[in-house]
Amino acid sequence: MPLGKRLALEDLFGDSPRSSTVPTTTDILVPETLVKKQTADAQATANAAAKQLALKKEKRVKRREIFNRARRYHAEYISAERKEIALRRQAKANGNFYVPAQPKLLLVVRIRGINNIPPKPRKVLQLLRLLQINSATFVKANKATLSMLQLVQPYVTYGTPNLKTVRELVYKRGYAKINNQRIPIHDNSVIEQSLAKYNVMCVEDLIHELVTVGPHFKQVNNFLWPFKLSNPNGGWRTRKLNHFIEGGEQGDRAEFINSLVQSMN
Repeated sequence: MPLGKRLALEDLFGDSPRSSTVPTTTDILVPETLVKKQTADAQATANAAAKQLALKKEKRVKRREIFNRARRYHAEYISAERKEIALRRQAKANGNFYVPAQPKLLLVVRIRGINNIPPKPRKVLQLLRLLQINSATFVKANKATLSMLQLVQPYVTYGTPNLKTVRELVYKRGYAKINNQRIPIHDNSVIEQSLAKYNVMCVEDLIHELVTVGPHFKQVNNFLWPFKLSNPNGGWRTRKLNHFIEGGEQGDRAEFINSLVQSMN
């Protein structure tokens, strides 16, 4: 091919770098809107990463705090139990009888339905939030509540729950009342959102406030939806409507409420 014709073809198809009309990267001007978008996206990514890191650190600190609280509560429960045993042994060694303190917490379980209930007991059951059969709720033991329980004694059974019963009820049957809705307690954040102002941040705080009947017992108890229990294993007694000491189910059963509730849980 003649040289002149080859040079003409190179100029035509751009094989010669001197005659190339394709702009380089430095020659292309990026639109200002695209530059702004890229800058904003980079800033948003950095902010999201920083926020995620801060949230992770906060969760780590909160988790450590919850663990320390649970360990402190466990030590408190063990200390109270050992103190009770020591007082019993001391009284026995001195030839006396040890009389424990009056219970501060009661667990009330409804054992009858809605048929043939007079207006006054019906209203008391509403105040106790026992609207269904086999529902249960915690009550602070004082003169007012004991008088109310006397009015509804044929329809409920109650007693003094121990730590094991309270813990199993909250962990297995515990639901929160948020905006009049029954919300499962699937995470400590559910408790913290509603009770953080009362220094209740986790389930163990909730249990401790109930067991010790603390200063915020009312708020914590109202936060919990009434427990919905099943029928006890093996069923009720033959004469359920008799008093407990007469072979029935109703009325005060003291510490024997624990075996009943654990069979219903």
